[in-house]
Amino acid sequence: MHEARTIRDVPGAMEFLHLSAKAGQDAALVQGPGGNTSIKQDGILWVKASGTQLADALTADIFLPVRLAPLLQALDRHDPACETSADFVVAGLNPRALRPSIETTLHALLPQRVVVHVHCVETLSWACREDGEARLSERLKGLNWAFVPYARPGLPLSQAMAARLSPVPSVVVLGNHGLVVAGDTVDAAAKLLTDVQRRLRRPEAHAGSANWARLDLVAEATGYQAVADPLVHALALDPFRLQAVAQGSLYPDHVIFLGPAVLTLQPDESLKLLLARNDRPIAPLILVAGAGALLPRTATPSAKAMARCLADVMARLRPGEPLRHLTATDEYALLNWDAEKYRQALSKARA
Repeated sequence: MHEARTIRDVPGAMEFLHLSAKAGQDAALVQGPGGNTSIKQDGILWVKASGTQLADALTADIFLPVRLAPLLQALDRHDPACETSADFVVAGLNPRALRPSIETTLHALLPQRVVVHVHCVETLSWACREDGEARLSERLKGLNWAFVPYARPGLPLSQAMAARLSPVPSVVVLGNHGLVVAGDTVDAAAKLLTDVQRRLRRPEAHAGSANWARLDLVAEATGYQAVADPLVHALALDPFRLQAVAQGSLYPDHVIFLGPAVLTLQPDESLKLLLARNDRPIAPLILVAGAGALLPRTATPSAKAMARCLADVMARLRPGEPLRHLTATDEYALLNWDAEKYRQALSKARA
């Protein structure tokens, strides 16, 4: 059998690409360059390239071929080359010199032919709780599933997941991170994704409207502006949400594209004075208590998508829920990780 030269040469490729694009176009599943999918064929793992967008699966060449057996062997011997997986890309079939997804090893470990990893907001609303595993067990009863506590994406996460592969799950919830579903066919993976999303669905609470005049006044001559998405303002209008997000970040992509946590501004504070005297980088997302949210005028599409993701997750949470925030060590590991600096650079170039 001839080796596939592109993802479209793989049997079932169009069905797989449609699933990938559909997931990428659903902001409740994927935000910006987040999320990744893969399909295995003849010893090759076709996986999304880092920094690309699943929404483009049907219109752009975003999947790279990775040799599966050498990668799994390298994982067994704890080879640091698994961190980027770049050494395992099939030579000559990567003309744009892209890197495989930072989650390539996660896809490789699951034996099912099709793997889908998303940052589903329904899942995140459970996965960022201290009691997330216990709560999820009630809703995922009957499914072959596993919970993996938070670990830095990439090799540390894959190593943590490897310890939970007996028996091999079809659903994996990643603490403070997202959801993975796997099936032997595209249809099986798609149906499982829909089922899990339905099981984890939570009602959304709304929190009023932004004070646009106040936001314009606060942002004047600062380089910031009111967020265009009206739902993001709820983060500043509801005291519970405001306090919860001010305490820290809840998942990796927030840290990567919005910086650690958010900055909150009280009604009597001046943003211009705060910017002038602050001795640390200002978080891109600023919440003006009781008024709404601000982002820099130069905010990337990825930053805007992550602000909306945060709003969607928090709309599903209620006061009293025990949240687990990422630690300062977790955030430092993400911000100083070469793989994420690479993904950030691609996101800025795309903007």
